[in-house]
Amino acid sequence: MTETASLITATLTAAAALVAVLAALLLAGRAARAAGMGARAGRRLAVEETLALDGRRRLLLLRCDDRSLLLLTGGAQEVVLGWLPPGTPGAEVPPR
Repeated sequence: MTETASLITATLTAAAALVAVLAALLLAGRAARAAGMGARAGRRLAVEETLALDGRRRLLLLRCDDRSLLLLTGGAQEVVLGWLPPGTPGAEVPPR
């Protein structure tokens, strides 16, 4: 009986240690992302905003360098609705 109890105790201790390490890694990753460490400097392409129009179609506002692109996806083909020139009012999307 003592061996069985010792084996159960060792298994539970190892499982608890594994859960604690995984939780610490998850929290450290979220803290790093919240502090801005996950973003690479000098990124040229970013999805600024998305809007689901229906079950299939989605409207995307993409940023490439200082220009914004409006793109419609999910239909028979993707459609570029247009480029917004740099400095256009409404082209700047406030950071989240």
